[in-house]
Amino acid sequence: MWKGRFQQETSGLVQQFGESISFDWRLYPHDIEGSIAHATALHEAGILTRKELSQITTGLKSIRADIDAGTFEWKSSLEDVHMNIESALTARIGPAGAKLHTARSRNDQVALDVRLYCRAEITAILSLIRNLQRALVSSALAHKDVIMPGYTHLQRGQPVLFGHHLLAWIEMLDRDADRLTDALKRVNVMPLGSGALAGSTIALNREGVAERLGFDRVSRNSMDAVADRDYIAEILFSLALTGTHLSRFSEDIILWVSAEFGFVSLSDAHTTGSSLMPQKKNPDVAELTRGKTGRLYGNLLSILTLLKGLPMTYNRDMQEDKEPLFDSIDTIKITLEVFAEMIAGMQVNAPRVRAAAADPFLLATDLADWLVLKGVPFRKAHEIIGQLTAHSLSTGTAFPDIPLETYQQLSPVFDASVFSVLTLDQALKARTATGAPSPANVARELAAWSRKLKPASSPRRARKQAS
Repeated sequence: MWKGRFQQETSGLVQQFGESISFDWRLYPHDIEGSIAHATALHEAGILTRKELSQITTGLKSIRADIDAGTFEWKSSLEDVHMNIESALTARIGPAGAKLHTARSRNDQVALDVRLYCRAEITAILSLIRNLQRALVSSALAHKDVIMPGYTHLQRGQPVLFGHHLLAWIEMLDRDADRLTDALKRVNVMPLGSGALAGSTIALNREGVAERLGFDRVSRNSMDAVADRDYIAEILFSLALTGTHLSRFSEDIILWVSAEFGFVSLSDAHTTGSSLMPQKKNPDVAELTRGKTGRLYGNLLSILTLLKGLPMTYNRDMQEDKEPLFDSIDTIKITLEVFAEMIAGMQVNAPRVRAAAADPFLLATDLADWLVLKGVPFRKAHEIIGQLTAHSLSTGTAFPDIPLETYQQLSPVFDASVFSVLTLDQALKARTATGAPSPANVARELAAWSRKLKPASSPRRARKQAS
């Protein structure tokens, strides 16, 4: 590439140290797509003849076919995916291949490739998030009548429906999808034409290239275009937070499958055994998910550290942006996919869950609310039910079994109707505010999510249904 300026061959160690083909080869479909669009713009500008454009396009497509088939030879001496493809093209079609790099630099070329890659991968990740949400909806519908304890500080707090608990994770995943969708607006900006940092005296139709490649707009500053990796940091943050949610969910599952909880069981296909203890059935998918979240955090920190001290514009340090990006995308994709499988095979131990939810103390807040509705100030009601709880603990008597006379010793407001509060079904039915876990609310939410997550019909299927 630079043999005109240099008198010595590049050191073998420098080549080994600086090559990126070992990991950036995966950009090849995007590099080829971008090169075809660039060649078309060169033809429109009169730089390439129609014949040369045809040669380049045909040559690039044949290289892609070879790469797809696994017969293409990658050469580390050519450093990266861009030069491997360009060198192979020139070897196949001759001088026309050497014209392809006109009016572009590897700086704007790699910026284009990575944006195209990120756009495609975000679309794939969004699909996987939706699949996991569907699995959660299906599980919630299959166990729609199961009542479980809700926890704060890992202590039983109030009763909720199992479906309401799963809906919480669906909401978290939906925010993850929203963040990635929003990030697409900043990813889908076309940098090609910015050159090394100051564009080129050969002006190409950048807007035409952007339209051809499906970009929403072109970059407005050539220096920013080749220096910008904000969108990578934003994607890595979004994936790290998705990992946070999956890790928290994993912790719930790890607790639920333990003998101490026994709320759910996972299929044999999504658990492992012990090399020593034959009785063991371990929730390895959940544990690995919890562990892999650390990789997602590390990759985010890596890119932020990489960028923090770089002057304008492109610096070779930025080659190090790809491995964290690739690793986070690979990690989150397989995690989302296996997690959805695990949820689909998860079974709920309804009697065990219901038994845990039968803890009378779960209704302590309901008793306080009952007093409030009778005119007792909340802080006073809180104190009264606290005293009732202390009595229950000291005597070993559950709330429903405490005599009315004892209730009335604590407050004359109590009457026999207080015992109607002390049923799980009534407690849930009373929670009617938007977002609360009444059976009616949960049913509406699950129906709404079922509609939202319904896979779009293919055009062929839609036509068949219409006929």
